[in-house]
Amino acid sequence: MKDTLRHQGKRQQLVKIIKAKGIQNEMVLKAIGKIPRHLFMDSGFEDHAYEDKPFPIGADQTISQPYTVARQTELLEVKKGDVVLEIGTGSGYQAAVLLEMGVVVYTIERQRELFKRTNLFLPKIGYRPKKMVFGDGYKGLPEFAPFDGIVVTAGAPFVPKPLMEQLKVGGKLVIPVGENVQIMTVYTRKSEKEFEKKEYGEFRFVPLLEDKN
Repeated sequence: MKDTLRHQGKRQQLVKIIKAKGIQNEMVLKAIGKIPRHLFMDSGFEDHAYEDKPFPIGADQTISQPYTVARQTELLEVKKGDVVLEIGTGSGYQAAVLLEMGVVVYTIERQRELFKRTNLFLPKIGYRPKKMVFGDGYKGLPEFAPFDGIVVTAGAPFVPKPLMEQLKVGGKLVIPVGENVQIMTVYTRKSEKEFEKKEYGEFRFVPLLEDKN
């Protein structure tokens, strides 16, 4: 599949839609406007790639709604050169948004099928995470911590303690917390022991899977 002028035009419409929904961060809007979302999806969904909706990507997972990706990215408050850990690589779209913004990305995927596919796919279209790991997102990546930001792209029934521990002081953890419906929650690390918590409304995500091995 190619990235045509028609696709680019649809992307600009998508940017207008998410801007109208309240996304203000120019770096985020620019990234959404540049990334060919249709390439991340099955060709059968190509005509719907620039609608503000989630779509299935296999392994019972979805590519998140563009507004949700933009909102989580905006809440991270990262700048170029910051180091971010993503929990739940999925299609790679969230990672691509961060990479487009000049962020250094470490990412973990629990589903082997998706991990293999995305690991091959992202470099093909010019996006290279610093490290992509097949593993348990609940544990994070302590060997590469601390991180300027951590973004969780699946619904977590609780906040994994290792993720809190792997944040830099001043860093933010953006995580949807809850079982059926999630509350988008941001934890900002104020000191070694102190975190500030803020909530940003209801969202729906696929569940964050824990490694049972």
